[in-house]
Amino acid sequence: MILEVCANSYQSAKNAQDAGAHRIELCQELSVGGITPSYGLIDLVKSKLSIPVFVLVRPRSGDFVYSDDEFNVIKKDIQICKDLGCDGIVSGVLNSDGIIDIERTNELILCSKPLPFTFHRAFDEVVNPAEALEQLIDLGVERVLTSGQKKSAEEGLAILKHLNKVANGRITILAGGGISLGNASKFKGIGLKEIHASASIKINQQDSMFSIQQTVSDITKIKAILDAI
Repeated sequence: MILEVCANSYQSAKNAQDAGAHRIELCQELSVGGITPSYGLIDLVKSKLSIPVFVLVRPRSGDFVYSDDEFNVIKKDIQICKDLGCDGIVSGVLNSDGIIDIERTNELILCSKPLPFTFHRAFDEVVNPAEALEQLIDLGVERVLTSGQKKSAEEGLAILKHLNKVANGRITILAGGGISLGNASKFKGIGLKEIHASASIKINQQDSMFSIQQTVSDITKIKAILDAI
């Protein structure tokens, strides 16, 4: 089973590699669900580490319905990720009615080629997940990151199992959302091949005025999940 670690910094990415994770999804600002990481961070990770790097390309927090200007930012960011030698793109677009924006998502897939394309957790907001899954398969999407449309992947276990059956090997269901040592084996048990976890801890940092917490992927937690799967 493949473990993808959601890495929000160079240290998180390095910890994921050192722990033996199979891949990272590089992003920043986990508190809002992740946004596109800085190009300096992408370049640093790609130049210093050997772990495969998929990059989240999401220009802002909030919904997944984008203006023309925002959509152009996404396309430019994808090209920069390709120029920096990234290994995969994680993105996607919805319409305001909760249906996948087929035209725009297809354009992003074409922009990403030859890199594999993961449709991100915008999938958890679609009104008809089975229909949306077929649309992504038709578009040639390699995998979809989803919690089974629940707050956590463990809560969405039944839906994830159903989606995996519908997928029937035509697309990879990448379960993500609250995955930990305590529940990781459950996703293997329903036949999933990949899981996604931040496996993070909070580190207190002190400066002269404030106590600040930094979230970092943890080697011990990552190794424990790997042992469990």
